[in-house]
Amino acid sequence: MTVLFWILGALAVPTLIFVLWLAWVFVKELFHPTPDDDAEAAEAAEAARAAEELGLLPVERQTTDLAAPLPAEWAAVLTAVRAGDWQPAADLLAAIGRDWERRSAATYLLAERAAEEDSWLLAWEAARRDDPDAAVVRARSTVILAWDLRGGKKAQYTSREQFDAFHRTLAGARAEVARAAELNPDDPTPYIAEIWLALGLGYPNAQMDKVWAEITARAPHHYEAHFSALQYWCAKWRGSERLAAEFAERAAAEAPPGSLLTALPLIAHFEHDESEDTEADNTPQMLARVDAALADAAAADPSHPRLPELRHLLAFYLHLQDRNEAALEQFKLVDGYVNALPWRYRGNKAAYYCQVRDTVVRTVTQTATADA
Repeated sequence: MTVLFWILGALAVPTLIFVLWLAWVFVKELFHPTPDDDAEAAEAAEAARAAEELGLLPVERQTTDLAAPLPAEWAAVLTAVRAGDWQPAADLLAAIGRDWERRSAATYLLAERAAEEDSWLLAWEAARRDDPDAAVVRARSTVILAWDLRGGKKAQYTSREQFDAFHRTLAGARAEVARAAELNPDDPTPYIAEIWLALGLGYPNAQMDKVWAEITARAPHHYEAHFSALQYWCAKWRGSERLAAEFAERAAAEAPPGSLLTALPLIAHFEHDESEDTEADNTPQMLARVDAALADAAAADPSHPRLPELRHLLAFYLHLQDRNEAALEQFKLVDGYVNALPWRYRGNKAAYYCQVRDTVVRTVTQTATADA
């Protein structure tokens, strides 16, 4: 028996040595980059340095909750409400008046803060019981709170408790949206908030059409309204790729220059494009869409609150079309703020943005060097 153990031990040692060698090779491959990995890392680092030399910001300095810097007055108002003072918010919305594009943008920012902490909004409502500005902020904040309770993951990764809280809060928001609309009958903003009720509560298409008629009667070319409605018509929500494309193309064709609605066909394409190459982004139709969006951006009011969102899309698609010098110009205009499509859908918005931007910088730099 002792001899047998010695024989088995002698046979096991080479096997053990081989297993240990395989484990060492695996660990080495896992944790030690190959020469190709080294080269790619070096190229990425060089591109990042070139971007910084152009004044572009590194990943850690990208703002991930905005698509562009806020006007100084708006930033001051948000600081005030965080400190519990509602009066500057009331003054801001009164000054904006019937500029529906800016009103919807400002109310959304205020509503985001109220969804986090609303003591300042409660004080505003107590001081001015039927103030339509306070009412629309309240309505939007409740809708935002509902979506926050749901979370941003797909349905299969969202718990029953999250869905119950989501639907319960959305249902409660309906009365608040209706009240805001009643207090300011000319304002499209409450109906824009209702689009997100339509998504979450599953309005049938005919009911959504009624909401849309209310909006277009008040603001026929409103960017945020169109962006929100396009989400409804996408296949992932209550529509289809065809319905989304038709809605987007019709809106872009009917809109005046400077409305930014040429972004819609690009967004509809982005939402439904599952290809793994850039062929679908370089069709004559897509080239024409990007050209139209460039002209639209040039015609827009430079202070339009949604213009940076179009510039982010342009930077992305100009890159995919190998129009990298034009893409770099757009990146320069939006750098530092990455809460916009297409980066918004990634887990690390800033890293994805900088990856694409730095690729553009590297390509432009290499082309300039080759031409010199």
